Amino acid sequence: MDISIPNQTLTGAAIPANPLRTGDTAEQSFDIVARQDKVEARVDTLRTDVDEVKARMDKMGRAATRPAISGASDSGAEVKGFVDGYLRRGSTAEIKSISGQVPSDGGYAVPRTIDAMIARELQEISPIRSLAQVVQTGTAGYRKLVATGGTASGWVSETAGRPETDAPNFAEIAPPTGELYANPAASQAMLDDAGFDLESWLASEIAMEFARAEGAAFVNGTGINMPEGFLQAPVGTAGDDVRTFGTLQYVGTGDDAGLGIDPDDRLIDLIHTMKSGHRQGASFVMNSTTLAEVRKLKTADGAFLWQPGMVDGQPDRLLGYPVVEAEDMPDIANGAYPIAFGNFRHGYLIAERSATQVLRDPYTNKPFVHFYATKRVGGQVLDSAAIKLLKIEL
Repeated sequence: MDISIPNQTLTGAAIPANPLRTGDTAEQSFDIVARQDKVEARVDTLRTDVDEVKARMDKMGRAATRPAISGASDSGAEVKGFVDGYLRRGSTAEIKSISGQVPSDGGYAVPRTIDAMIARELQEISPIRSLAQVVQTGTAGYRKLVATGGTASGWVSETAGRPETDAPNFAEIAPPTGELYANPAASQAMLDDAGFDLESWLASEIAMEFARAEGAAFVNGTGINMPEGFLQAPVGTAGDDVRTFGTLQYVGTGDDAGLGIDPDDRLIDLIHTMKSGHRQGASFVMNSTTLAEVRKLKTADGAFLWQPGMVDGQPDRLLGYPVVEAEDMPDIANGAYPIAFGNFRHGYLIAERSATQVLRDPYTNKPFVHFYATKRVGGQVLDSAAIKLLKIEL
């Protein structure tokens, strides 16, 4: 059979191999453009949301740094007004927002920035303050309850009755307080000098005077219009379990003229009269004269009991415990207590009213201007089991 294919002549435009692909390409291009438009719209929305969040954060930041009404917080403008206005020129117009403008208080409340500078310097200078527990009070008086005995407990079976336990015993601590004052003076020429850093000078002068006075009071204060020093507390030789609360325990040296034949043994006895819970964080306290004698002490094999701090800034150590110099501690003498060993954060309480008052006095001692600064401070032994004393006696 003869099969023939008719001849076809292809003229004009070429016929595409797959006509459907052209439509697909157009649809895909349209879909990509649509997706890009959606992505750009979403990005614009996110940018708008981010801008709103940033605006809110900026507003909150400005509100946080804005000075509060009635002196609730200090700003740079308030401190500048206090220093340049009141301290330099005696003007009170620029410190209306600072609280404490009460004539009976004896002056104007120091802004918190300057008060914090005074507190930092006190912490560095006053040895007992750096060790003791310090509380801020809003009033002149402060009271604290201290548990003198734990609540009784016991063991019972699952179904047995629970008998009533004894109630805990408490003692009230009310540290005696007094008005601590300092009265530094500067010439009017110094105050007129814009380069004179009055803020730092005043904080340093007040802190130095406060530290000197309170350092002596925390050790030997009588408790009459001042803190009661820990050396003024009653003393005895009885142990913690039987000794009256508030009475400090002491260890005798066995020598009425010095630290005794075996001073290292006496110091070890002093350490271990204290319960282990208080020994964590305890320190030796003595003056420089006593420390000079202690640094000469050696063990039987010739090793010194005293060891210098191995790193700059670390305290020297005696039998592994830090040594703090307090010049108001007594010298070695018959009947004296030249060395104290204690955890003063547990054992001694300092209560102070936080605001320092300053009264500018340009009249009493012309041409000098005095700045009469006052602050109420109290102190007393808190836990008598946390402080031990070494007594020079036979």
